[in-house]
Amino acid sequence: MIITELVNRIPVLEIHGDNNREVTELVIDSRKVTENSLYIAMRGTVVDGHSFIASAIEKGAAAIVCEELPETLVENVTYVQVKDSSKVLGHLASNFYGNPSQKLKLIGVTGTNGKTSVSTLLFDVFKNLGYESALLSTVEIRIGEEIIPATHTTPDVITINRILAEAVEKGCEFAFMEVSSHGIAQNRIEGLHFKIAGFTNLTHDHLDYHKTFEEYLKTKKRFFDGLEDTAIAITNVDDKNGNVMLQNTKAKKKSYALKTMADYHGKLLEVDFNGMLLNFNGKEFWTTLTGKFNVYNLLLVFGIAEELGFEQDEILQAVSKLKRVSGRFETFKSDGGIFFIVDYAHTPDALENILDSINDIRTKNERLITVFGCGGDRDHSKRPEMGNIATKKSTLAIITSDNPRTEDPVQIIKEIEAGVEPQNFSKYTSIPDRREAIKMAIKFAEPKDIVLVAGKGHETYQEINGVKHHFDDKEVINELWKLMSK
Repeated sequence: MIITELVNRIPVLEIHGDNNREVTELVIDSRKVTENSLYIAMRGTVVDGHSFIASAIEKGAAAIVCEELPETLVENVTYVQVKDSSKVLGHLASNFYGNPSQKLKLIGVTGTNGKTSVSTLLFDVFKNLGYESALLSTVEIRIGEEIIPATHTTPDVITINRILAEAVEKGCEFAFMEVSSHGIAQNRIEGLHFKIAGFTNLTHDHLDYHKTFEEYLKTKKRFFDGLEDTAIAITNVDDKNGNVMLQNTKAKKKSYALKTMADYHGKLLEVDFNGMLLNFNGKEFWTTLTGKFNVYNLLLVFGIAEELGFEQDEILQAVSKLKRVSGRFETFKSDGGIFFIVDYAHTPDALENILDSINDIRTKNERLITVFGCGGDRDHSKRPEMGNIATKKSTLAIITSDNPRTEDPVQIIKEIEAGVEPQNFSKYTSIPDRREAIKMAIKFAEPKDIVLVAGKGHETYQEINGVKHHFDDKEVINELWKLMSK
């Protein structure tokens, strides 16, 4: 693509050199520059991409996008000066890939909890409805039946546009995308045209990055503030921040709720570990998903599908065929009668939701044993809160390692223990080795007891001192059960 087409509708300060030059790819990492590529110099928190402009040119970059021009301009290289490279990048990527987000219906889901579940459930519902779609989530990226491993909650905007362009090429009509606060803050959704934006909830998380809850809230709100007037914003009004998301949006406003009046209203009629009987807008149906948080997830799926023009009955028929999302309230029963639940809950709100859902279902004759930890190099303030929640709502809590990353697991556990109230001191123990913690839970459990292993869910690794070791909670439970039941 030639540079004039690439910078179409982009605010450019100056262009030095041939603006009809052809560029073959967009690159933000100077190490990946190839002949005739365009290098975008980005200012990061640690590294400034402007320092690598000379290196990019040596590797064959035909053009440079930058905020500050180098002192010496190299002949036969085109320089495009802009005010903010990170904001321009998304528009460059959209233009380069033929603006794919305008050629399909792109649905973004944001919030603290439920993003992955809702995005994946939407993908599965639309598959049940007979449509090929794309999915961009934490767990995986999919284009129809093709599965691409995911590495970030929101990929960089070049990757997003490349995936969306491939989805368009393969005939996809819809794309469902998990939109993280990091992705919004780092301008990774700039230039994308969303048909619908959904909001799940907002609770305590990522304060290591955003520093304050107010900043976290403002970041999420930016997603809705940036929607066009042709878009639809649908928000959970049972969450006190739901209406905040809609305050300045130009999009058409819609709501969903269980407790208050809303465009999409849901009721939980019956629940057990096998599923739920629900009523959405006066229509009853059964789902194998369970837990109150999943009622909200499914209600948002229902609302989005109807806003996309589908009939309620066909939506609910497709919803009733859904299977549980990997690592989200995933249940299995051992041949010894112990009920195991693996869930990704890694925030105070998510842990409380899963424990409340289990306690709503169990008869109280069974004991609830919870194995959990908190990730290292992340928000410290949520650790004592999670310690309090787990010990208050479990028969026994076993505090262990999650992904300690570069932190000392023992120190993380001490911070979790600080939140345990005196009356619950006898209801917990701590075992830093996660495998040993799960082993202790199995050893302690009796037939009919419930063992919740929380925090990692779908993850198949444990990160310790910067190294990822294979670790899958489901695999470990099955291995240990087989060994211990011999």
